[in-house]
Amino acid sequence: MVEELVVAGCAAVAGCAVYAMAAARVVKQYERGVVFRLGRLRREVREPGFTLIVPAIDRMHKVNMQIVTMPVPAQEGITRDNVTVRVDAVVYFRVIDAPNALVEVEDYRFAVSQMAQTSLRSIIGKSDLDDLLSNREKLNEGLELMIDSPAVGWGVQIDRVEIKDVSLPEAMKRSMARQAEADRERRARVINADAELQASKKLAEAAGEMSRQPAALQLRLLQTVVAVAAEKNSTLVLPFPVELLRFLERAQQPAGAQPAPPASPGAGPPEGTPAAETGTEATTAPPQAIGPPAAAPGMAGGLTEALSEGFRRAMADNRTEAAPAAPRPRAEPPGEQPPDGAAPPSAPSAA
Repeated sequence: MVEELVVAGCAAVAGCAVYAMAAARVVKQYERGVVFRLGRLRREVREPGFTLIVPAIDRMHKVNMQIVTMPVPAQEGITRDNVTVRVDAVVYFRVIDAPNALVEVEDYRFAVSQMAQTSLRSIIGKSDLDDLLSNREKLNEGLELMIDSPAVGWGVQIDRVEIKDVSLPEAMKRSMARQAEADRERRARVINADAELQASKKLAEAAGEMSRQPAALQLRLLQTVVAVAAEKNSTLVLPFPVELLRFLERAQQPAGAQPAPPASPGAGPPEGTPAAETGTEATTAPPQAIGPPAAAPGMAGGLTEALSEGFRRAMADNRTEAAPAAPRPRAEPPGEQPPDGAAPPSAPSAA
């Protein structure tokens, strides 16, 4: 009798242990348990931790509540401005209602993936190429709304949708590169023209200052010469204006003197001129001594002295080379003396 009681107790304990093991379930922190009893959904969602179900009667399904990252395959489409592009994206979503995620849709992951591809194709056809390249935030918001509208009834919430990459044809890439290059060249020309305008204003101001102080122009010339001569490998040529020599020549002439008009070629001697003055035997008057040119007002002292010294030397060399020897007087035969008051006969001109 006692042995039978012990065997029955052991059998009961073993049965309880087996029942407990069959009924015990553990739900993780990021999961929720949904129980179906005899095929009917029980609205009570099992929270994370240890829980029990009825063996052979209840079926519990665990639903992951974490955010799921799902890449959307690249979709090829034509934009509103007739450009063929290839766009791929990524979708971030999570389950907020575990019973609906199991009851309302067969596979909520596959459903979200197909809805994302369809919405991406639709958004490509409604957008321009410039919007796909530069206004992606607005497109992301529109794509998120298009996917989230049917997903709410499935117990799924779309957290974020991002367009990852936009692939363009090679011909379109070259066209865009040429457009960008032309735009940059235009901006460079505008900047260069603005710089030229500012530089011209500054140069005009500098020219005004130099016009009030003529010595400043000479100093600027000397600075340029110093800058060029610093390399020691260049030949420096300084042009000397002829107008400056003429100015100095006029400055050294008396104030009341009038320059003689130039004689026209082929014109004869003026009336009343003695015949002796028209012959070839006429003596040449020695050149008049020309003194150094007077200093021009407003010129730098050093430049004026150098020009005066050079002018003095040039005139001295010309005077030495141009002064001819005085010709000897021609002796007349004794019987051919001209009468008193008559002009002597002119000498025959040299052929």
